[in-house]
Amino acid sequence: MTLRFYDTASAEVRDFVPLEAGKASVYYCGATVQGMPHVGHVRSAIAFDQLTRWLEYRGLRVTVVRNVTDIDDKILAKSAQSFTDEWSEETSAKYAEEWWALAYRYEQEFEKAYEILGVQRPTYEPRATGHIPEMHALVQRLIDRGHAYPALDDSGDVYFDVRSWSRYGSLTRQNIDDMQAAPDADPRGKKDPRDFALWKGHKDGDPDTASWASPWGAGRPGWHLECSAMVTKYLGDRFDIHGGGLDLRFPHHENEMAQSQAAGDGFANFWMHNGMVTYEGEKMSKSVGNTISPAEMLDLASPRVVRYYLGQAHYRSVLDYRPTSLQEAAAAVERIDGFISRAARALASADGTPYFAGHGRVPEAFEAAMDDDLNVPQALAVLHDTVRAGNAALTAGELDAARQALVSVTDMLRVLGISDAAAPAQDEAANEALKVLVEAQLQARAQARANKDWAASDAIRDTLAAAGIVVEDGADGASWSLKRD
Repeated sequence: MTLRFYDTASAEVRDFVPLEAGKASVYYCGATVQGMPHVGHVRSAIAFDQLTRWLEYRGLRVTVVRNVTDIDDKILAKSAQSFTDEWSEETSAKYAEEWWALAYRYEQEFEKAYEILGVQRPTYEPRATGHIPEMHALVQRLIDRGHAYPALDDSGDVYFDVRSWSRYGSLTRQNIDDMQAAPDADPRGKKDPRDFALWKGHKDGDPDTASWASPWGAGRPGWHLECSAMVTKYLGDRFDIHGGGLDLRFPHHENEMAQSQAAGDGFANFWMHNGMVTYEGEKMSKSVGNTISPAEMLDLASPRVVRYYLGQAHYRSVLDYRPTSLQEAAAAVERIDGFISRAARALASADGTPYFAGHGRVPEAFEAAMDDDLNVPQALAVLHDTVRAGNAALTAGELDAARQALVSVTDMLRVLGISDAAAPAQDEAANEALKVLVEAQLQARAQARANKDWAASDAIRDTLAAAGIVVEDGADGASWSLKRD
């Protein structure tokens, strides 16, 4: 096997050779928990979930770290706004939410979205606020090496000196003089407007709870510092893959790489970035009104359909949402599920025992596609080709070929994570009752067809269709399945 991934730092697809044989270490940027998850967050999580699953399929023991940024300017601003702007009808008073409560509330919303869409939990999911000592140690290392300095205005801020690091800008191939000023602190304390904050001194108006003692005065960490400190704690000073959305390349990942390497760490061997989600070719914007959230998608389609849609494009490409996108994804999932239902019934009835598809190897063409920089579109083409071949085998009564197709389809769905997206809660007794009723209707329809009473046969089929039951006629008789969203 030869795994190959695109590395943003070198701007080329390279062979992936783990730093430690038999293992892989992956860090990808999680949420800044200032609000509800948006579709970009979820697409990124699904992309790196697909990566993790494929590395595991290829026999690697994968350690995954996904951080939670639970202290940030935007979180503090949202909390402050809740103390002044939001009125609660229930209490007839102003509604106030402390920053840490707001952050935790939204963190749970992200966890729910990840879980329902089948994103595996990471090995470690550290919060920024739990790693302040590690951040202090990293800042001190940078100061000792001449790459950071306390603010010139005694504000308590500490900055990274971008001109002290000759490779600054190499991740995004930019020249320092062409960069805009870093907007994360008052420029009066900086040597260069592009220097970015490692530590932010406590300011008037900041909550006391959002402040930690440090050698440079009370304050809180800068955004970029948090990730560098957390990833090296859990994965060491050199690890295999650092991932995140394309929008994080600059300044976040550029700054992460600079401060970590300037401190003496090798840091990431690969940088992988997933593409953005657009709305009919345009950037999503609340002000324009062309946005759709994961929650809105889940109102329109099942979790498996949403997972299929968000994971169907190549991870580096733009994923364009259109009003018909979920319908098209639902049709694709329905074709897959229709084959699985039909094959399971045929194989179970063939020998009277329940069907079981064990975990085998996915088709070689699927493997080749996934090895080639996670080419999921090509892998899905293999999946649908297998579904078509399986249906043809069922029609021809070739049960061994149908069984092999069923095993392959099941394993491909598992590897892509589609099987792990949440299914609607179902009651077993209700399912059994539904099965008995539908089978009785199908028997009545079969008798009507035998009597050439086509009107009665069509009426039964139409009644079942109106109830969301899809009937398929085949050489082995009629089969049925629930229509998917």
